[in-house]
Amino acid sequence: MIKINRVHHIAIICSDYEVSKHFYTQILGFKILAEVYRTERQSYKLDLAVGGQYQIELFSFPDPAKRPSRPEAAGLRHLAFEVDNIVDAIAAVVKHNVVVESIRIDEFTGKRFTFFADPDGLPIEFYEK
Repeated sequence: MIKINRVHHIAIICSDYEVSKHFYTQILGFKILAEVYRTERQSYKLDLAVGGQYQIELFSFPDPAKRPSRPEAAGLRHLAFEVDNIVDAIAAVVKHNVVVESIRIDEFTGKRFTFFADPDGLPIEFYEK
């Protein structure tokens, strides 16, 4: 059996690189590890640190296909980020005009969580520690 250690990275393709770069770095606060422009692919690749542990790769490509997310489509459902305090996390993104759903309670863990979307409609979850 294969031994998988952890998730290495998550790749996201965005439709507007500058808007998504701003969202992930300035609103969510992820640190830029590396940024390159690949001329042959007309694409940026932005490596982001999440809590110093994981990495998101943000890609731009000319005219990417739209991602179906509602109603729920097969495939990746959402990204979930653990936060210490959900109310504080919501306040931090709402001040940037991000629309956040009402806080819900996980029926199995009793923990609080909520959803919002990135600039391309990718569902993102805050899940309280």
